[in-house]
Amino acid sequence: MARQPTPRTDDAPPALTVAIIGRPNVGKSTLFNRLTGRRTAIVHDRPGVTRDRREGIANLGGLRFRVFDTAGLEEAGEETLEGRMRRMTLKAVGDADVALLLVDAKDGIMPLDEHFADLLRRQKTPVVLVANKAEGKAANAGLYDSYSLGLGNPVPISAEHGEGLNGLYQAIAGYAPPEAFDDEADTDDTALAPEIDGATPVLPERPLHIAVIGRPNVGKSTLINRLVGEERLLTGPEPGITRDAIAIDFTYHGKKLRLVDTAGVRKRPKVIDSVEKISVGETFEALKMAEVVVLVIDAEVGLDKQDLTLARFVEEEGRALIVAVNKWDKIKTKDATLERIKERLEQSLAQLPRVPVITISAATGQRLDQLIDAAFRAHGVWSTHISTSKLNRWLEATVAQNPPPLSIHKQRIKLRYMTQAKTRPPTFLFFSTRAGDLPESYMRYLANGLREAFDLDGVPLRLNLKKPANPFVNEDTGQPLKSKRPKKLNERFSRRR
Repeated sequence: MARQPTPRTDDAPPALTVAIIGRPNVGKSTLFNRLTGRRTAIVHDRPGVTRDRREGIANLGGLRFRVFDTAGLEEAGEETLEGRMRRMTLKAVGDADVALLLVDAKDGIMPLDEHFADLLRRQKTPVVLVANKAEGKAANAGLYDSYSLGLGNPVPISAEHGEGLNGLYQAIAGYAPPEAFDDEADTDDTALAPEIDGATPVLPERPLHIAVIGRPNVGKSTLINRLVGEERLLTGPEPGITRDAIAIDFTYHGKKLRLVDTAGVRKRPKVIDSVEKISVGETFEALKMAEVVVLVIDAEVGLDKQDLTLARFVEEEGRALIVAVNKWDKIKTKDATLERIKERLEQSLAQLPRVPVITISAATGQRLDQLIDAAFRAHGVWSTHISTSKLNRWLEATVAQNPPPLSIHKQRIKLRYMTQAKTRPPTFLFFSTRAGDLPESYMRYLANGLREAFDLDGVPLRLNLKKPANPFVNEDTGQPLKSKRPKKLNERFSRRR
C-alpha cells in the first residue's frame, strides 16, 4: 500500500535527514545542488573543495528532507586537516537517518571506496549505494563493479544531468516517515503558514540573519562553534580552512538566529587561486543577504587595512555592523589596545560613527552573550522608523540653529520638510529648493544630527534630496502646464480686456 502524503502546515524541520558521502570529486556537491534546486555548494574540478558540512532542504517528487553535503573521505592521520574533515563527515553520518554513498561509475571502484564502504557498514545509519556519472555506456563497467562493495543494488544517476532521480527517490522513500511526504511541495514555502480560525495566515517568525566575516584565521568558525555549542564547523591552525558560506540556525534565549560562516577575505591582489575567488565571492553574497554583519578582527594584530575595507563594504551595502575583537584573553594591555581600535575606526570609518565594539574570546566564550545582545540592538536600530512629525520638528530646530549655506547662485537654500522613505537601513527624504546645490558638508551635519537625536549610531543612513514639484510645470516634459480654467471663464476674462 502506498504511503499517503501529509501536507506541511508549519515551518517545522523536515522529518527525514540524508547525508551525501563519498571520496573526493565523485559529485557530492553537484548532487546536493540538484536536490536543493540551488547552486549553493561550490563545484570545482579540483578534489577536496568541500570541507564543512553544508545543509539544505531538498524536495524530490514530494519527499521533503534535510540533506547534508560533506567533505570527501580520505585516509589521513586524526590531527591532520583531512583527518578532521573525515571526523566531521562521520559525525554528519551519525546525525542522518540515511546516508548516500556516492561512487564514480566512470572511474570504477577505487580502494578508497572499498575502505569507506567497510567503515560505513559498521555505522548504525543505513547506507544507500549511489553510482554517479552513470550516463552513457562508458559507465556500465563501473556500475557493475559497485556490486562488489556489498551494499546492495547501486542506484545509477547523473547528478549533473538530472538522470536517475526517480530511482533515488525510491531508494530514499523506504526510510522516510509519513510526515516527510509533502503533497504541497510545489507551492512557495513563504505561502505555507498555519491559519488560525480561518483568519489571515500567520507567517513564521524569521530568524535574525547574521553574517560573520573577516580576514583568514581570525576565529570566525571557532566563534560560531562556541555559540551553537557543538563542533559544527571545521577549525584548525591552517588559514583559509572555510571555503563555503555555511548557514547554521539556532535559538538564543527563545529567539531564532541564522549564523553564516564565511571564507576569510584577503587583499584582492593576493586572491589568485580560482577556488579562493569563488569562496570570496560567496562571502560577499552572504554579506549582501545578511541583516547584521559581525566583523571579526584579531586583537593581537589590531584593526588592519583589510578590516577597514570590509567595514566600508558593509556600510555601502547598508547593513548593520558590529566589530568583534577576538582573542581578547591573550591581550595584556587591554585599555590601550581597545582605545587604538576605536580611534582607528573613528578616523577611517567616519561615515559610520560609534560602531559597537565587543571584545570577545571565541575559545573561552568570553562576552559572547554581549555580542548577540549587541546584534539584536543593532538590528532594532537598523529597523527604526521615525514619524514624520518628529522628523520635521527636529528639522526645524536643526535648520534654525545652523541654516543651509547660500547656493552657487548666491541664493538661500531652503529645506522645506522631510520624511523617512524606508527602513533597513534608515532612509530619509528631504524636500529642498536647489537640492543639487546643498554641499556634502551640510549633509554630514544633518546625518550626525539625526544619529544624535534618534540614537541611530552604528548603522548606515541614507539621505536623499528632492526638489518639490512645481504645480505649474509638467515634471515629465518640463513644459508649462496649460491653464485649467473653464473655457467660458477664459472667454469672459478676454471680453473684459
